[in-house]
Amino acid sequence: MIEVEVKAKIRSFDEMRKKLDEIDAVKVKTEHQEDRYFNSPVRDFAQTDEALRIRETKSDEKHNLFITYKGPKIDTKSKTREEVEMEIEDADKATKIFENLGFKEVRTVVKDREYYNYENYEISLDNVHGLEPYMEIEISLEDNSDYSKAQESIFELFEKLGITDGFERTSYLELLEELDN
Repeated sequence: MIEVEVKAKIRSFDEMRKKLDEIDAVKVKTEHQEDRYFNSPVRDFAQTDEALRIRETKSDEKHNLFITYKGPKIDTKSKTREEVEMEIEDADKATKIFENLGFKEVRTVVKDREYYNYENYEISLDNVHGLEPYMEIEISLEDNSDYSKAQESIFELFEKLGITDGFERTSYLELLEELDN
């Protein structure tokens, strides 16, 4: 699957909630997420622009665990990349497997995320612990799809919501790492 995703810094969650309400975006859930990121023993994911994580999600309704691999970004305007994800049963066992294969846990990113649906877009308001407020808009496409129209439409939706700058291609992990340096 190809994830076409654009992220932007926003001034306030309340302002964005009002704008999302004005366009009839529907809030579908709120989740607490903890992402444990790992680095490879054979290549540095910070250099190759890849990511491997175990995500734990908690909401009122569900508790889920996933392993996700994200490939390098494939363009210069967005965070469009291949994403492969699968549900797992036990994060500690998955961590043990990774560590036994030489992977090193590098950081946990914690966020509270509100999800909205609007047409074929998934919109999220992200309160990442340690960062300013962000909003992400994404569309998922089949592998080998032309993502340029989807990407264009995401930027048009941002503009409709009054956001024309503050776009960020850097991951939350990288942004937090930059703050530490």
